[in-house]
Parts: sequence; structure tokens; C-alpha cells
Amino acid sequence: MSAGKDTPTMTLAEANAALTAPGEMFEMEERDIRGVLTRTWKNAPPSLRTVIDMSLAHGDAAFLVYEDERTSFAEHYRIAGTLAHRLREEFGVVKGDRVAIVMRNIPEWVMAFWGAILAGAIVVPLNAWWSGEELRYGLEDSGSKVAFVDTERAERIRPFLGGLASLGALVVADEHRSAPRAPLAVYTPPGGAPPVPEWPFPLALGNVSESATPPDVAIDPEDDATIFYTSGTTGRPKGAVGTHRNMVTNLMSLFFLNTRGGLRFGSSVVPTEEAETERHQPAFLLSVPLFHATGCHSVMVTNTAAGGKIVMMHHFDPERALELIERERIGTFGGVPAMVMQVLDSPNFAKYDTSSIRGVSYGGAPAPPDLVRRIREAWPVGQPSNGYGLTETSSVTSMNSGGDYVRKPDSVGPPVPVCDVAVVEEGYDGDEPDPAAPHGPDVRGELWIKGPNVVRGYWNRPEETAKTFSKGWLHTGDVAQLDDEGFIYIVDRAKDMIIRGGENVYSVQVEAALFEHPAVADCAVIGVPHPTLGEEVGAAVVLRPGAKVTAEELGQHVKARLAGFMVPTHIWFRGEPLPRNPQGKVLKRELRDDLVPPT
Repeated sequence: MSAGKDTPTMTLAEANAALTAPGEMFEMEERDIRGVLTRTWKNAPPSLRTVIDMSLAHGDAAFLVYEDERTSFAEHYRIAGTLAHRLREEFGVVKGDRVAIVMRNIPEWVMAFWGAILAGAIVVPLNAWWSGEELRYGLEDSGSKVAFVDTERAERIRPFLGGLASLGALVVADEHRSAPRAPLAVYTPPGGAPPVPEWPFPLALGNVSESATPPDVAIDPEDDATIFYTSGTTGRPKGAVGTHRNMVTNLMSLFFLNTRGGLRFGSSVVPTEEAETERHQPAFLLSVPLFHATGCHSVMVTNTAAGGKIVMMHHFDPERALELIERERIGTFGGVPAMVMQVLDSPNFAKYDTSSIRGVSYGGAPAPPDLVRRIREAWPVGQPSNGYGLTETSSVTSMNSGGDYVRKPDSVGPPVPVCDVAVVEEGYDGDEPDPAAPHGPDVRGELWIKGPNVVRGYWNRPEETAKTFSKGWLHTGDVAQLDDEGFIYIVDRAKDMIIRGGENVYSVQVEAALFEHPAVADCAVIGVPHPTLGEEVGAAVVLRPGAKVTAEELGQHVKARLAGFMVPTHIWFRGEPLPRNPQGKVLKRELRDDLVPPT
């Protein structure tokens, strides 16, 4: 988003009306989607095939940057088209077959995704952090026919190949770049199971012609495009089935948000030759995993269409991030708030030129309000933004940025115009929100979302689909409030709510209060069993380098901001980072097991 003023030139409603008016780029229309009348972006690309065709307009500009490797948009288009033909002709992939990707962030991840999409397959991005058993589950549950893996994941999967009846081949990319032309290998599982060929990525790709184009595969907006597995904080992960419409909706929503921000807040930056160059081709530091909806939907797909340079990190490291920001003149970076804070807290921050930064975007976890101030201090022309979305909403549902974020730093912003949101009281059993139910900024309840970005359900899980989706509405499990302007405030995850002596304690509120202390770099609040109160409030705290504070001082700090029953009675100081999943969310179950003795 362009840097600009904090005082808007028009209201949110005025900007929405201007941009969505008949004949405008962001005009909306209602469509029947699986029997539910749904508001959609009228001018959205019909499918991801159209999106990659759009990428050809960017020609020889750099698309993927990984270490010293650079792949242009034109080169990538030829690779993806060639790979799509190979998947259909060599590997027997037909429309609707599942193709898994099990890699860290390397260029082959992106190539495999677009190649599979162009072949008409459903892409199944699996968590590269998963164990071999978890990967076996994902491959088996999805019924994947081909799996693109890196060498580390190949070793984890290999012992389980004999039990995967649907898997016909592995395509292995060497993330260490040590053996780019290794010979074809065939793995023969023990016990007489069918052999599984292992193709090195270059061999599986074959020769890429200068005139290579994708195969002619008819793709409908409602065709399935992806299966992203949820984080699995309770039970086995579920595969959220996203359609092509889901994916392109997210693309249009991000374009809309960027356009609306520029319209309302303008730009106070005098254009320079360097700034014009950066605007001509924006550069995005990809610090989140591609197997997460944010990395895939909001970074990869958006930059494919818009011509942005994606600078890839094999894994996040704040020092490496600073090096790449300087080297590649990064315009936007982010991830989850903890990643941004790690960059800002680096003792070497001042040694690097980070003046190219124009946007810092994050989501997926609560953001301390003070983070806005710190971003503005580091990058006076930069625009911080905080968004909200889930795997089930194909990434973005709402975004708070610019002057709105400065004004309401606790909010994740208003929903994009194609989304409806509602706060539903606990225990409500209707299929749609009750318009007569109490509403207003003081009402808390479960957040429900409806829109063309909401996935169609869970893969082969009809009962769980019925519990989570009803008449187009997603029941998020997040506790939220809506203010008079429609801005969303996420109060807590329902399962993270602590009940202390009959009082509801929302961990996000306690975490936000702790984050306001200048000594706190990171924190997480959990429930601690108590024989009479049910639960007490506990907090794990990581301090900033060189900072000192006592548990009593932190308790007084929280007490000055929140009710007494919300003050942590247990505070643990940790000398190591909090455990997080690849999406950046704190693994509270693991933290609780580590800190709280079993009762």
C-alpha cells in the first residue's frame, strides 16, 4: 500500500460506494453459489488459469528470487505450462486429481503449484514441518496421485510409501542445489507393495521450449483448486477445499484494499526515480510458508497477477530478512506480528538500509497496539496493516491499515465489501444469524462470515462440514465484537477463553495488556487449573534483549489496565522463543504441557 496521510479524504462508506459503483473495476453482483445467493466481485478473473495468463504481461521481469537464482515471469510461464503437460502425459493426472506439494519455500514450490493448476489438478499443500506420519496422513487423506517434495521431506515420506495406494510418483527437488541432474530413482517399498518412481525435478520437467504453452483444460470458477489442511490444534487436521472463485476473490479483495487505501489516504511521499522503479515492480519478502493460505493466496497469487518480485526465504530469520530487504530493495514484508518485532528488535537493525519499505503487513495472531508506533518510527513513510482471515476464508476477510489502523490499532478492520460478518451469541443453533438478536459494540459472540471467499467445506468430512458451515456462513470459532463502523475486534479464540471463578477471561486482552509493557517482546496467556476457581490466568513472557522486569511489576501493569480477575497469577519468563506453528501461532497446548504440572 502506498504511504500517505493518516487523515482520510473520504469516509470508508464513501470510498466503498465509489469503487463498487456500476461500471467500476470493483463492481459487485450476486450469484448463486451451491444454492446460496452470494455477493461477488463482478470483474474477478474466472479462474487461476486466467491469473497465470496475466503474468505473461510482465515478461522478463524477475518473478522468483531464491539466494542467487532468478526466474523471470516469462520463464516461469513456460516452466509451468511444460510441467502441466508432463503431469497429464507422463504421470496420468486428469482434472480433479490431487497433486501434493511438500516443500519449504523454494522456487519449485511455485512452479509445481502453477503446473498442477494448469493441468486441472487440485493442489494439496502439506505442512513441511509435519512428521513422516503426519505427511502420510495428509497424502492418504487427500488421495494425492503425485507429490512434489524436497529432499528432506522425501526422506520423511519414503518409509510410508508402501501404504499409500493412490500415490504414483514422487518428484524430488534438491533444496540444497547439490545434485540438479540426479538420475531417476525407483523406490520399492518392502512387503511387495507397488514401486514408486522418484523423479528429480529437472528430469520430471523435461525440456522447456521457448514456445511452451499450457494444455487446454476447461476450468470453471466453482471447480476445486486447493486443499489446505487446518493447523490441527484439536484432533486430525481437516482439508479445507478451496475453489478457483475462492482464490480469485482473495486476489480482487487485496487489489480493492490497496486501491481504497490510496483513494482515502493518498500519498505524502514525493515520487523519486527510485520510488517510481519500486512502484513499477514491487518487491515482497516472502517470510511465511507457501503451504499456508497467507503465503499462497495473498503473496504468491497476488504477485503472480500484479508483477511483483517474490524474494523467498527458506525459513524465517530476522538477520537474513534484513540482508534481503537491503539487497533486493524490498517494499513490503510481514508475516505474523512476532516476525515484524524480531526484525525491529535485531541488534543489527540500524546497520542495514531498509528505506525501501513502504508496507508492513501481518495477521494470524494478535498484534500489540504499540507495534504501529514502532513501525512508524522505523519507517515514517511506511503503512502498517493488520488483517484477519482463516484457511476457511481463503486468507483475507478484513484489513485495517493507514490512518484507520492508527485510529483503531486493536481492530483487524472492516470486512471487504463482498463479505458479510455477524456476531452470534453462544449456543445459537440457527443456520443464519438472527437479525433480531442484540447487536452493537458491547455484544460479544462467535464471528460468522459469509462471502465468495469461504471454502465449500472439508474434504471427505460431511459431518464436520455441517457443523462449521451453514447456508454459506462459516462459524469461525473466534470470539469477536463489531463497533458502530463495522470494524472487527477479535477478542479470543473460543477454545482459548479462560473461565476463572465464573468470569470469562479472554487471553487476547491479557496478551495485549502485557505487550504494552516496554520490556515484553512476546507473550502467551494460558489457563492454569485451580481446585476451586476452575482456572487461573498464566502468562509465558519473553523479554526484549537487555530488558528486566519482575512478575510483580508485570502483574501491576496488567491490573492498571484490566479487571483484577484477569491479572496473571502465574508468570513464567522464558529465555527462548515461544513455540509456534509455521503460521506463527503460539502452540498453547505445547506451552501448557511444558509449564503446567499435570493434575
